[in-house]
Amino acid sequence: MKKTIGILAHVDAGKTTFSEEILYHTNSIRSLGRVDHKNSFLDSNSIERERGITIFSEQATFKLGSSTYYLVDTPGHVDFSSEMERAIAIMDYAIVIVSGVEGIEGHTETVWNLLRKYNIPTFFFINKMDRVGYDRDRVLDEIKRNFTKDVCFLEGDFLENENVVEFLCEKDEKFLEKYLEGSIEKDELLELFKKLIKDEKAFPCFEGSALQDIGISEFLEALESLTITKYSEEGNFKGRVYKIRYDEKGNRITFIKSLGGRLKVRDEFTFEGNTNKVTSIKIFNGNKGVIQESISAGDVFAVTGLTEVSAGQGIGDINEDITYEMVPTLTSKVIYDKALNVKDVLAVFKILDEEDPALNVIWNEKLQEIHINIMGKIQLEVLKEVLKDRFSLNIEFGPCKILYKETITTTVIGSGHFEPLRHYAEVHLKLEPGKRNTGIHFQNKCKADDLNIGHQNLIKTHIFEREHHGILTGSSLTDVKITLLTGRAHLKHTSGGDFREATFRALRQGLEKANNILLEPYYKFKIVVKDEHIGRVLSDIQKYKGSFEPYEINEGIVTIMGRGPVKTFMDYSSEIVAFTKGKGTINLVFDGYDVCHDESEVIEEFNYDKNSDIEYTSTSIFCSKGEGYLVKWDMADEKMHCEIIT
Repeated sequence: MKKTIGILAHVDAGKTTFSEEILYHTNSIRSLGRVDHKNSFLDSNSIERERGITIFSEQATFKLGSSTYYLVDTPGHVDFSSEMERAIAIMDYAIVIVSGVEGIEGHTETVWNLLRKYNIPTFFFINKMDRVGYDRDRVLDEIKRNFTKDVCFLEGDFLENENVVEFLCEKDEKFLEKYLEGSIEKDELLELFKKLIKDEKAFPCFEGSALQDIGISEFLEALESLTITKYSEEGNFKGRVYKIRYDEKGNRITFIKSLGGRLKVRDEFTFEGNTNKVTSIKIFNGNKGVIQESISAGDVFAVTGLTEVSAGQGIGDINEDITYEMVPTLTSKVIYDKALNVKDVLAVFKILDEEDPALNVIWNEKLQEIHINIMGKIQLEVLKEVLKDRFSLNIEFGPCKILYKETITTTVIGSGHFEPLRHYAEVHLKLEPGKRNTGIHFQNKCKADDLNIGHQNLIKTHIFEREHHGILTGSSLTDVKITLLTGRAHLKHTSGGDFREATFRALRQGLEKANNILLEPYYKFKIVVKDEHIGRVLSDIQKYKGSFEPYEINEGIVTIMGRGPVKTFMDYSSEIVAFTKGKGTINLVFDGYDVCHDESEVIEEFNYDKNSDIEYTSTSIFCSKGEGYLVKWDMADEKMHCEIIT
């Protein structure tokens, strides 16, 4: 049986040490490393060892009982949440490490929410029981209050424990009857427990100390007995890409989780008309890869030869791609020595962009600048080290700025015509407001009699080939439903690129007609302070344009839940620490985009000239007497060749 498990936690909860112990107990490594000694097995990158934190998700393999395990160690710092999420998407089971001293911390909640999004069965391990201040009962209570009441603490022969048996039987009427009759068997209980865990109706919890090797053996024994996977080697191969890396020789390595079938060296895949051939297969244990001729369902492996795929993409007999939830809320400008060739610098950032798509590297042609999206300031510090260490580039970054987006609130028809001499394309799009935080959606209502299927597909491709600029600040357009209504081509004159021009013009003309609004990123927050500080906190929330739910007071401790703009709340944690003398906490979790609280000020600050954006124009081009001429957006409708559908 093959099982992929992930180890997740808030930074410094002991996640890497726990992973080290598992590998040592299962004879996957011969000696124990330590984070503080800078020699842990999975934190093999020099930057990770120097900083003492996990930055990149890495995998190891070990055998336990009759199973082969793929262990994925993930970053614990919030700035590297996108890396963590990509790893979560391939897990069969997750192990969340919680410090028994600090309890549930900010990033732990992010981890939990992502695990529920991807429906990953989850185990808890309360760590650091050797430390002063350890309180298992308090942490269990926090898990029940914040995460799930279905957590079940296990120790010793847990199937002999009356509390555990009652917990399990209460989940199933048939078993409850057997329990009351005294006729339940241990094997039946075990099967029930496995099913409840798999169905996310039970969450086992253990305690121990990874640093002192307490509770690790017991945990491993339970892990093997309580987990089950079913992968089939029948049928065609299907897999999920979860990571892209470039090695020191510049080879592109694609990491994949096999979900079914088999894959062999020299197998071929076609992506948008391009054929890629698998040239090598390796299974990695740390930074060492073992060459394989083939792999089967359930394996986590790496291949070379696939150049057209990206993280989250399904390959083989799986068509669904993953849309990741953890998205950057900040942007920064790349500052580099002007003596360098900008194409060389951009090529390096494109490699980093493939490895971490959330960077969304953008070349601004007008300003001749490179911009990247980031999760936080620590990520920028690490990027500087990565660029120097891997590419010998000394790079600085400009100040972090909020990453805004734009959308519309009214329904409009956008039309675009592109007809310079010997070119021809016309496109009509309906633009409608979409549900908040759903991105761009496309629908096709164009008839084949009006425009052939090939050209219709081309228009769809151009809609999704890039992020489109809004007209208020030039920020990315989002939350819009775009419907292709009709279009027209010319048998002789329509050529490559014509429909791109017409599509972009139609989109832009529609935006000119619509009511546009600016969106900004929001945090969901949880603030915990003593009741003496409640007045100050509520006043601050209002000052920072946030909102809050009815708060709770328990034994003099106030818990306040709410949401507010990233811009105003991103530095509030330092304020709370100051006025509560370190006793108060705030947990901030990205909560999508919403209406900008200071739209007019932001628009003024951007000073974006929509008419000077060289990448977009709402002006159509028509042809008369062998010459093309320009028609502004507000005059173009009456000159369109297709009847405008309303």
